[in-house]
Amino acid sequence: MVTDPIADFLTRIRNAQRAGHRLVEIPASNLKKRLTEILYEKGYILKYKFEDDSKQGVIKIALKYDNLTKEPAIKTLERVSRPGLRQYARPQDFRRVKNGLGIAILSTSRGVMTDKEAKVQQVGGEVLCHVY
Repeated sequence: MVTDPIADFLTRIRNAQRAGHRLVEIPASNLKKRLTEILYEKGYILKYKFEDDSKQGVIKIALKYDNLTKEPAIKTLERVSRPGLRQYARPQDFRRVKNGLGIAILSTSRGVMTDKEAKVQQVGGEVLCHVY
């Protein structure tokens, strides 16, 4: 049993990139599906596919690498809020990730979104992770 599914999601991607894998499979949930969609929209992953199996489903993610240097597109995946210490932020308190080059992913009352989208909609929420 996984006590922190978001940390497990991020760790699976991080480990697959370090091992040089092209594809990673992750057990699905609605939150993980939305995190995957955000990573795709922002250009951090190449492709993704949601597959249903007899249990909860699987997310297949094709990781993105630089063609010349073979460096992964995601430099850091950092879990901010965790079950033992939740981190919440208001729109005026959002920190810039890597001087504005990265994104923060938040869980708000209007769904899971990036920090920039939350600032436009003037909603705060739980800061799930930072991606750069």
